[in-house]
Amino acid sequence: MVKRISLSEADCPVARALDVIGDWWSLLIIRDAFEGVRRFSEFQTGLGIAKGMLSTRLRDLAERGVLETAPASDGSAYKEYILTERGRGLFLAIVALRQWGEDHLYRAGERHSVLVDRANGDLVARLELQASDGRVLAWNETQVRKAEAESG
Repeated sequence: MVKRISLSEADCPVARALDVIGDWWSLLIIRDAFEGVRRFSEFQTGLGIAKGMLSTRLRDLAERGVLETAPASDGSAYKEYILTERGRGLFLAIVALRQWGEDHLYRAGERHSVLVDRANGDLVARLELQASDGRVLAWNETQVRKAEAESG
């Protein structure tokens, strides 16, 4: 098996983000945490993931500050996994993946889950990238600029 290379020191923010959340199990765990899943057994049942794999992924996400553990809210001996502020910051990334999947991976009329506004039940609007002046930007209207290293 090929050893995974750490991207934690890469100069690309996408590479560093993938170093933390780049495998599919981690993203599905984060997705489920946004949907209110908190217990090991709930993640395991919902995802169908092997217990050892789930344990490794939960531990890694906690070590990287995406999840934190807390005593079970019902007072039992179990612990719960809760999104941290860093983890909650992934919400737009999860929504972007969801919307991309809706646009490209379903046949017309094929059933799938949808994201709705909790207040009124309406579908959530499509994500758009906006310039600082509010203009909607397409992929070809942006560029990556390498930042200069800070001295001192």
